[in-house]
Amino acid sequence: MEVTLAALVALTLLLGALVILVALAVGRRKEELREEIEQAAEFAAEGSAVKGPTSKKQKPEKQRSRKDKASHTFSHQLLAASLKSHSGDVTCLDFSSNGKYLASCADDRTVRIWSTKDFLDRDHKCLRANVELDHATLVRFSPDSRAFITWLANGDTIRIFKMVKKEDGTLSFKAAPEDFPQKHKAPILNIGIAETGKFIMSASTDTSIHIWDLKGDILASINTNQMTNSYAAISPCGRFVASCGFTPDVKVWEVCFGKGGEFREVARAFDLKGHSAGVHAFAFSNDSHRMVTVSKDGTWKLWNTDVEYKKQQDPYLLKTVPCASSEGSRVALSPDGRVVAISDGCNVTMYDAASGRLEEELHGVHSGEITDLRFDINGRFLVCSGDKVIRVFHNAPGYRAAIRDMQDMLKKAQNEAMKQRLQQQIREAQSALDTVLAAPAD
Repeated sequence: MEVTLAALVALTLLLGALVILVALAVGRRKEELREEIEQAAEFAAEGSAVKGPTSKKQKPEKQRSRKDKASHTFSHQLLAASLKSHSGDVTCLDFSSNGKYLASCADDRTVRIWSTKDFLDRDHKCLRANVELDHATLVRFSPDSRAFITWLANGDTIRIFKMVKKEDGTLSFKAAPEDFPQKHKAPILNIGIAETGKFIMSASTDTSIHIWDLKGDILASINTNQMTNSYAAISPCGRFVASCGFTPDVKVWEVCFGKGGEFREVARAFDLKGHSAGVHAFAFSNDSHRMVTVSKDGTWKLWNTDVEYKKQQDPYLLKTVPCASSEGSRVALSPDGRVVAISDGCNVTMYDAASGRLEEELHGVHSGEITDLRFDINGRFLVCSGDKVIRVFHNAPGYRAAIRDMQDMLKKAQNEAMKQRLQQQIREAQSALDTVLAAPAD
């Protein structure tokens, strides 16, 4: 009888505990659903423009604000915004091709989509996509800006998310029914979608690069033969895939398709040779006619890659500039090729690409090592991540470089209409720069 009574008590306690756990889980899910509905409603209010939740009405935002009190503080004259919504460290950033959105992913199991037109506003709104039972370490927009791909930290594979507009006008994210198959045997470095929409790339730290179709089938695999890979990416034009690593060169391949859109082959295009040590990273200009590389040899190099490689024409070196860099350094080239930005630990330096002149030094931008660094599609902003906050900087060196170029053009202009147009453009650019420099730091 005593045994039965004890068993009954134990069973009652167990059931009570289960009821409490279920209640907590349901309550938490309701809170998440309420936040998602509020976010979707905000976005839908502006049609296709990304808006998002107002932080005033949400308890999670208040919880985050308390945590943020102990977070890393940073200010600078060029700081345009600090985007704060992630509760975990941000690992990757990507701008959409239409220039409207910035995607960020973090180890808080979310991907956030920000509206770039809100960068200069007081409130920075975003839409949240949950990564179920995992978290994303990399995120890349599709060419039509209506979907994005992620790399799953635990799943070691690619997952596609689509933005779905519901019947009531609200927006949500829907993951594809199946993830891509697991193919990499080493930690992942980068993923990307070609601007042509024809293929997806994934690269790992060994010497492997896989080229996929959009359904998750491998079209080709590349062995870079660089001992180890340190970075890989697709060119903005969507034709090329490039990689760098332990060896002192950058290798570039063309992913070739037939006239009917069928995959044909991956062909070696050209190499960038000139560094005396391994290359940390590289970046393309928006037209893929320029590339910048940063190396362990303590320099960055600017290259002209607008060549007819099929006629054996090699890219040629335009500039070599000393710089500070380290393992994990990132490099970004503004879309117009005028500005080079390099990360070294938690610091960022910005250079004029044509002259190699050091323009800006940003120290202690993040509390940790910078994980991503890139310019927006219009070259107005430079963004970076390295902790829970995303920093957005005005591209003042870009304004200065544009003004110098137009002043040079003005000296050579012979047509009066051309002179007047250049003078007007110079005044507008100078006014924009003055506004940036006069604005208080965020």
